[in-house]
Amino acid sequence: MPPHTLATNPEGTPQLMGAAAPAAARRHSRRRASGALEGEVLAVLRRAGAPLTPREVQGRLSGGLTYSTVVTILSRLHGKEVLTRTPRGRAYAYAPVTDEAGLAARRMRRILDEVPDREVVLARFATELPEGDGRLLRALLD
Repeated sequence: MPPHTLATNPEGTPQLMGAAAPAAARRHSRRRASGALEGEVLAVLRRAGAPLTPREVQGRLSGGLTYSTVVTILSRLHGKEVLTRTPRGRAYAYAPVTDEAGLAARRMRRILDEVPDREVVLARFATELPEGDGRLLRALLD
């Protein structure tokens, strides 16, 4: 039997590696997490400074993603309201809705929208901030 090793994939699942491992398993171990791919796509769009089509995004990404993978990532980001899209020819051109700080603020606001007692959550958040962040928040609110 050829040599093999047991490794853990990014999801924490043990899998057979080495010559005895199926090719699909070896390919899977090199896959990036979807969050990492979304981050890469967002970074490309931010650097561009203008809306890009999926083909343009694909051309600026490293790693040789297929066109359909790029379209899927862009569609998911649009569905999460992270990107806007406008028709351009037979495709859409995508652009970030806001910058990184704006996206973080939107995530925080969505979390607040999901809890029944905003006041308690905001009070806990404020009291658990490091001292410097607490001063900054007070200054921003004044």
